Amino acid sequence: QLVFEAGEIYAMPAATQRLLDDSAINVDTWLADSVEAEFARQEDIAFISGNGTNKPRGLLTYVTGGASDGVHPGGNLDTFNTGSATDIPNGDTLIDFKYQLAAPYRQNARFLMNSQTAARIAKLKDGDGNYLWREGLIADEPASLLGRPVTIDEAMPDIGGDAYPIAFGDFQAGYLINDRIGMRVLRDPFTSKPFVLFYCTKRVGGGVLDPNAIKLLKVAVNA
Repeated sequence: QLVFEAGEIYAMPAATQRLLDDSAINVDTWLADSVEAEFARQEDIAFISGNGTNKPRGLLTYVTGGASDGVHPGGNLDTFNTGSATDIPNGDTLIDFKYQLAAPYRQNARFLMNSQTAARIAKLKDGDGNYLWREGLIADEPASLLGRPVTIDEAMPDIGGDAYPIAFGDFQAGYLINDRIGMRVLRDPFTSKPFVLFYCTKRVGGGVLDPNAIKLLKVAVNA
């Protein structure tokens, strides 16, 4: 049995009643949208590196020494060393890394990395001088690497010693997000007059569902 406990994130912006009455825009809606965007950013960070204490268990914590080490009965996520203590040396490393993932999962797999890592990977070439990276040909189409789509997430770490800058896998099968009823907004015009308080809360959890579905690339020399 796997348990994905939900943690709570909250915020409490305030606005004066005069601003709410006189503003040319709907300030209530604007505040709610702003808080929701910040909640989404914080959730994204937690899905990558959260320690499970009142927040999701992050993807990168399911490794030896991580906050979720040994939590999953199926074991931690498998890692693949780059062979370098500081870098991803060449495209062969990425090819070897891709094929660490079992065939049933590769069909729906994608790469996950941040923009700085993408900029480094986009410069790698094969033996014939062809770039491994392919930009999308139409608007909003993701770039691809070795034939698989790439998702850019700035919460992923940069390339560096002992870092995990790239994940590859079927994330829909491998990671579960337990999103509860959405964001609640409690409007409080009484506690802090003349301010109206907007107490915003959201409960969300997450964690690895199938450790076989995701692999992590670690910047480290081979043992």
